[in-house]
Amino acid sequence: MSAVVSPIRDPLIYGHKSYHDITEDLVSPTERTPSAPWVIGFILSISLLGFGLFCIAWTIWHGIGTWNLNRTVGWGWDITNFVWWIGIGHAGTLISAILLLFRQKWRTGVNRAAEAMTIFAVICAALFPGIHVGRAWVVFYFFPYPNTRGPLWPNFNSPLLWDLFAISTYFTVSLLFWYTGLVPDFATVRDRAKGMRKKVYNFLSFGWVGSAKHWQRWEALSLVLAGIATPLVLSVHTIVSFDFATSVIPGWHTTIFPPYFVAGAIFSGFAMVLTLMLVVRKVLHLEEYITLNHVESMNKVILATGSIVGVAYLTELFVAWYSGYVYEQFAFFNRALGPYWWSYFGMMFCNVISPQFFWSRKIRRSVAWTFFLSIVINIGMWFERFVIIATTLARDYIPSSWSYYSPTWVEIGIFIGTIGLFFTLFLIFCRVAPVVAVAEVKSILKSSGDQYCGPDAIHHGHGHDDHGHDHSHEEHAVAESVKEEVAAVVEAVEDDLKKLEGIGPKVEAALKKAGVKTFAALAGSDTNDLQTILDEGDGNFMGNSPESWPHQARLAMEGKWDELEKLQDELQGGKY
Repeated sequence: MSAVVSPIRDPLIYGHKSYHDITEDLVSPTERTPSAPWVIGFILSISLLGFGLFCIAWTIWHGIGTWNLNRTVGWGWDITNFVWWIGIGHAGTLISAILLLFRQKWRTGVNRAAEAMTIFAVICAALFPGIHVGRAWVVFYFFPYPNTRGPLWPNFNSPLLWDLFAISTYFTVSLLFWYTGLVPDFATVRDRAKGMRKKVYNFLSFGWVGSAKHWQRWEALSLVLAGIATPLVLSVHTIVSFDFATSVIPGWHTTIFPPYFVAGAIFSGFAMVLTLMLVVRKVLHLEEYITLNHVESMNKVILATGSIVGVAYLTELFVAWYSGYVYEQFAFFNRALGPYWWSYFGMMFCNVISPQFFWSRKIRRSVAWTFFLSIVINIGMWFERFVIIATTLARDYIPSSWSYYSPTWVEIGIFIGTIGLFFTLFLIFCRVAPVVAVAEVKSILKSSGDQYCGPDAIHHGHGHDDHGHDHSHEEHAVAESVKEEVAAVVEAVEDDLKKLEGIGPKVEAALKKAGVKTFAALAGSDTNDLQTILDEGDGNFMGNSPESWPHQARLAMEGKWDELEKLQDELQGGKY
């Protein structure tokens, strides 16, 4: 079935790409020698990670006393950074799951990196709960398992335990979703590789051959995982917000936290995706796949979620005033005009004012402006978490216990270390797998490539003659030329014969070497001739039987994929 192509929608793939061009452009960065920017970035990231590991070891050896926490401020940079990293990981699930269910084609340029970012951000976030408990060697007390330590059971009414379940579930589903999308691309890399590299990618691709049954199961699994992951977008940061909202501390005990945290998480996650992808787009020369249309679409989401976050800030202020509860009112008065005023107004500028620049289409489509504002938003969302935690705890009910919290070098070092860990993992990912999903980009080429839509597309409608001249002869000549080009392309096209049951890469190579390159050619072939090709081919094809191949090829040629799928369910390795 052909896809509907809008004549006015901007393309998502530029450069008049063919399927081979897409493979070459997206897979070759994993095959080349690392570039100088990659090496410099990797050395810097490893250095930051090493410093962070030193600070973690220092904390475990000397104790939490190396942090500047006290009786008043029990949570500081550790929980601030934990919530910040969890928020950054939200965009990957949104792009991969919800936008997949809504069939948004612009997700294909950025979904792979966004999903990877989710995995790496959750790994960074998971470090903090394990450290901030103080005695890291008994962190297994978190887990509800049978034991002989008497009443040592986690409190199931505690949101901290809900965090454990929600985040572990989120990580598992996100990892499955990410790896499922990688399987066809790993197979593409495998088919281009040699030696040990080929064996490694063959293992990673689970023996993928691109048959119709493989694609059908891949699509089904992707949709199932998208359905499971969609509620997680709402539930994970909702449960993180319960760490605060279920308490009775003024400034935390509010019902607006769940939607406010979810919107903020998507807001910060999209900003981090833009920060990363704009750098990757420049370094790997992917401007024709990560286009200004992708950037603009993501900026629209940032504008929407940023506006929601702004409304949430104002709602908090209104509820504090309208409640008449003096302690709640003081909590917000202290945020704005207390000793942490700088973080509050920094948060308001970065998260409420700066996204409003995206109302301008010119700024939405400006790479420089987008990169700058995405960093501003990341800083602002960190300020938000710091404001919620530090300003609320620093001044409680007893003025004599009021204090002012500032981090030590150890706390700062651990945070820097998580940034190093994040970029180390992301840079390794860029070397191991295609940063842009090859299979998914190919799936939208015929509907979103610039040779099919947009101003440079080849149109076959009636032209408009402003001067009243008759150009029918010229139009006829152009049409004939186009037909000849199309015929030549069709003649040169080779079908993927591996979509048929019983045909693998080696059998396909033998058939194409003998001149059977298309479904039409295979459908018109005699079974005895096919068997002769197998017998004379390079390889052991004793177990292959071509008896069903012409029938399958005829169904594929006619586009009867449902009938082909039913037939393949009845076949055993291509045999009736």
